[in-house]
Amino acid sequence: MAAMRSSDSIFLVGPMGAGKSAVGHRLAEELGCEFIDSDEVIERRTGVDIPYIFEREGEAGFRARERLVIDELTQRPGVVLATGGGAAQDPGSRALLGARGRVVYLHASVEQQLRRIRGSRQRPMLKKGDPREILEALMVQRDPQYREIADVIVETDGRRVAAVTREIRRRLEELEQGGSGPS
Repeated sequence: MAAMRSSDSIFLVGPMGAGKSAVGHRLAEELGCEFIDSDEVIERRTGVDIPYIFEREGEAGFRARERLVIDELTQRPGVVLATGGGAAQDPGSRALLGARGRVVYLHASVEQQLRRIRGSRQRPMLKKGDPREILEALMVQRDPQYREIADVIVETDGRRVAAVTREIRRRLEELEQGGSGPS
């Protein structure tokens, strides 16, 4: 992808620990466009962190906020947007992501997720029990949702940000040239 058209946007979806923020920063930098993290936008606007929102409003309250932010951010042209791990749960958010830009699913195994998020206190979904069991259950539920809207699926296990970014760019370029869909 030599240059991204000003109207093109890339939306990164996938589980926590898949590398959406790190890859998103790098991809946006390489493409010369703006990087946005939907979770950071929510925190900045509310003035509190996501675990606090979950504690006060529950997951349903957080997802309602997230849906509004995704609706707004997906209307912006030429951005790389990293979404929260559960953003694709909401059918409305999935529809917006799928219709308004290229969706890249960063797939990470449960093992990889556990390694990458170890010690993080910013993961409210993991406070309900054994992290491995929770992540496995979330993957069963969310993987089909990510795949439903993905234009490209990229494995991130054991890979550096630069390698994942190169693959995303190559695969999106192939799509622009009429290549096949997600794989």
